[in-house]
Amino acid sequence: MARIEPFPGLRPRPDLAEKIAAPPYDVLSSEEARELAGDNPYSFLHVGKPEIDLPPGTDLYSDAVYAKGKENFERFIREGALVQDKKRCFYVYQQIWGEHVQVGLVAGASCQDYQDDVIKKHELTREDKERDRLRHIETLNAQTGPVFLTYKRTEAIDRLIEKAMAGDPENNILTYDGVRHIFFVVDDEELISSIQAEFRKLAVLYVADGHHRSAAATRIKAQRQRANPEHTGDEEYNFFLAVIFPDNQMKILPYNRVVRDLHGMDAVGFLARLRERFTCEESTEKVPARPQEFAMYLAGKWYRLAARPGTFDAADAIASLDVSILQNSLLAPVLGIRDPRTDRRIDFIGGIRGTAELEKKVDSGAFAVAFSFRATTIAQLFSVADAGKIMPPKSTWFEPKLKDGLVSHLLD
Repeated sequence: MARIEPFPGLRPRPDLAEKIAAPPYDVLSSEEARELAGDNPYSFLHVGKPEIDLPPGTDLYSDAVYAKGKENFERFIREGALVQDKKRCFYVYQQIWGEHVQVGLVAGASCQDYQDDVIKKHELTREDKERDRLRHIETLNAQTGPVFLTYKRTEAIDRLIEKAMAGDPENNILTYDGVRHIFFVVDDEELISSIQAEFRKLAVLYVADGHHRSAAATRIKAQRQRANPEHTGDEEYNFFLAVIFPDNQMKILPYNRVVRDLHGMDAVGFLARLRERFTCEESTEKVPARPQEFAMYLAGKWYRLAARPGTFDAADAIASLDVSILQNSLLAPVLGIRDPRTDRRIDFIGGIRGTAELEKKVDSGAFAVAFSFRATTIAQLFSVADAGKIMPPKSTWFEPKLKDGLVSHLLD
């Protein structure tokens, strides 16, 4: 039974929504964020990546960075750029990216559900990144970056979401990346109760993107619960900011890999080693056509790789993932990358950047080889999460990304 709660959101003044909406903190480098914010004093990057307002080279985890984020956040509130709703609301967040449309419910998701595995995970978190989000939330006393959740769709919820979109939207903006963001306020108490009732019928929700944010929020909930002798479970700190989408609307792109060197081999020796587990031939295709196949860019040429039968367990939910096959049959045994979560010789390129970015990385000389994947499917994600297992790192790239700043959740 999934518990979700309405909350009085902190939202942009309508005429500033387009200026405030910004990419999430973890998809841009500091340099990219500084350039994107430019001379826009309202960009939410001043809150999500506040190092852009400090000297270049500032330690991202320094006290000064979190303090600057709080200063900017409080300035937005003080100047009226962000205004808190007077009522507890749900919100509906529609995104349109070309022909793709996805509509999610913005709500407070239960930290207790996260602890009890009613909200299922599929990735491990890193302590440094989890601690970073914890400090950001603690310092601002707010969650400003939504967690991306999904569920197995039901017609009843579909109908309620359609009803919630019957009126005029609060925001309708087009951002620099060509994505339209349409935002509805749901303040009708009867409709809110009906939505809650239908979500209570769901056995589970799934984290699609935002494992560090949800884990950090849950740690803060535990801390505040211990410090509050009158804890009831209904306080705002018991819930984290989430946008919840039905599975049939999810858009997953591949998460490609680039590796800095060939582990002491030349190209000829490397090709000979990988042919022990893969068929390999030159190809004009830059994206694999079938599962268990990969496109590889090496020394100015593209190759088609196909995993040889018997080199992976096709019946295992984890071992049969394309990202697992490449890791277990090539990256680890051939290129010596045992732990892709910590090895600095590997980097990950979201599918939104396309294969041209892979060519650019290798042609620059900074990387020796690149691998292009097929996207992991939502069915595979569910299968792994339902089995209580963990996907390899960087297995999924969801697009379009949710914008920060359109709604924040205050913890008091």
